[in-house]
Amino acid sequence: MKAKTLQKDKVNIITLGCSKNLVDSEVLSGQLKANDIDVAHENEQLDHNIVVINTCGFIDKAKEESINTILEQVDLKKRGKLDKVYVTGCLSERYRGDLESEIPGVDAWFGTMELPLILKKFEADYKAELLGERFLSTPQHYAYLKISEGCNRTCSFCAIPLMRGGHISRPMEDLVKEAENLVKGGVKEIMLIAQELTYYGLDLYKKRSLADLLNKLADIEGLEWIRLHYAYPNKFPMEVLEVMRDRKNICNYLDMPLQHSSDNMLKAMKRQSTRKEMEELIVAIRETNPGICLRTTLITGFPGETLEDVEDVKDFLIKNRFDRVGIFQYSHEENTSAYEFEDNIPAAEKQRRAQEIMEVQQEISLEKNMEKIGQTLRVLIDKKEAGRYLGRTEFDSVEVDNEVVIHSKKKLPIGEFVNVKITKAYDYDLEGEVV
Repeated sequence: MKAKTLQKDKVNIITLGCSKNLVDSEVLSGQLKANDIDVAHENEQLDHNIVVINTCGFIDKAKEESINTILEQVDLKKRGKLDKVYVTGCLSERYRGDLESEIPGVDAWFGTMELPLILKKFEADYKAELLGERFLSTPQHYAYLKISEGCNRTCSFCAIPLMRGGHISRPMEDLVKEAENLVKGGVKEIMLIAQELTYYGLDLYKKRSLADLLNKLADIEGLEWIRLHYAYPNKFPMEVLEVMRDRKNICNYLDMPLQHSSDNMLKAMKRQSTRKEMEELIVAIRETNPGICLRTTLITGFPGETLEDVEDVKDFLIKNRFDRVGIFQYSHEENTSAYEFEDNIPAAEKQRRAQEIMEVQQEISLEKNMEKIGQTLRVLIDKKEAGRYLGRTEFDSVEVDNEVVIHSKKKLPIGEFVNVKITKAYDYDLEGEVV
């Protein structure tokens, strides 16, 4: 109970970082609600007295944001605005020992896999029967589905295995049940996420089982879109492409972070692929799934990266013409194998290289968008903003990809599909009218 007012506790969960963290927060919210504890996500009413911060520890900027958020909440507690501040997630998992001494105002720290311990702080029980039941913080029509935890890859730049541990697949029947519950709640689009999708099933079923899982999910009545995020190119299970092609509710979309194209950098990053192998895979993907939208992410400024390596990336983009590209600037992370290298490229130069590469992609993106003028596309309406509707095609994921801007005097229902004729194209967005 809140001592000063005797009001019932209300918990606000603040989520930082990736969609995988968001799912963890949604699971925590569902468990708290099932224990009759009032909970909100990113509460704007400011009527809560307890805060749980789900942190990110992936790269420097994310760590800085997490620490600043913790300090802000601790300050609110000092000023009597909060009773308790709890911290969980990747930053807490990775740096708990240091953080406990540096920020004593936090009431408790938890790692990434300690949900039952968090619940104990609220005198709440972990309810196993709630499997797959979450309190969604996304709009009702889409949700993320985390199919595994952790990662067995050894990429030299990546600290995720330090925070999330080795790869653990979730049983197929649990995932299907969770997806069915989401669809019953109004979800039309499910985005599959993991540290590494294509590894799914190796631990449980002794084979890569993503294709089998996709078939089972595609059978769920009312599930309109299934989207694949974070696939790894090495030993890519090609049967996945055939399932994507044959099942109509699997989006013709694949997010496959490649990180670089220069063989020197790929070797230093321990990516287990060469540029030639990646390009052969890209050709095979497009041959099996014509018209597929390929998204990738790249890293610039890795130790030892030369200007020739940057030119290699630009050439790679021009040759392979990805639909969507994101770029990270290298972050020097302790306890990764790349930490042994000298972080010898200044931050300003990393940023310059990233900008130079994105300018190449910007032209490609505009050219690809221009090709869509005159086409009629199926669009999922996400929201209304500033008097216009914003939606997405099957070729666009939430927040990271293009949007379709729709001007309509007629009211369009949020979370429903409409057919839109594309009339204008921009670098990263489209504009159209409802047919």
